[in-house]
Amino acid sequence: MQKNADCPSLFRTPFSLAYWRVAAQELKKPKSVILAALFMALNMTISSYFIPLGDLSLRIYFTFFVKAVGCMIYGPVVGMISGGAGDLLGYFLHPVGGFFPGYTLTSILSGLFYGVFFYRARLSVLRIFLCKLSINALINVGLGSLWNMIIYHKGYYFYLAKSVVKNAALLPFEVVLLVLFTQAMIPILLRAKLIPQDTPRRIKLI
Repeated sequence: MQKNADCPSLFRTPFSLAYWRVAAQELKKPKSVILAALFMALNMTISSYFIPLGDLSLRIYFTFFVKAVGCMIYGPVVGMISGGAGDLLGYFLHPVGGFFPGYTLTSILSGLFYGVFFYRARLSVLRIFLCKLSINALINVGLGSLWNMIIYHKGYYFYLAKSVVKNAALLPFEVVLLVLFTQAMIPILLRAKLIPQDTPRRIKLI
């Protein structure tokens, strides 16, 4: 895409009409749709694997690596659609218990957040931290506690307290791993021409 003042290759902020116009255009690109399907399948495949952290019953799953890199390529619009579709497909392929639409909404919002922070952006450690903090606090803690209250019929603050402790403990590990993984992926994505060629090769602190 040719760069100009109205439609730059990289955006300073997602809060512009041009940003969302470019993000929506990813739906018309066969490459983006195919990659979204591949990342969706990969996400379902590795969803049962995790890294245990000591005796704290804390686990780091690999799915957020896939979501972050995928949304870095095809943005928040495709990310939201693939997130919702992936949750629905995963349930119908491997149904466990009753279907709950709250988890589908969680997957959609995860695609939105990763897309907004990673798509056509100058990545920094601070930006990645803010992305993961937003997801952990708003989605995992806020909405996750609400979904648990609805499903298991206990008080919201009971689940909130447990979720805050868990997500606060996981946050630094997740941020460090996501920074390292993204830094390793940027040169590969640049060579494959899957992200803008003026994307900085090094992730800065700020």
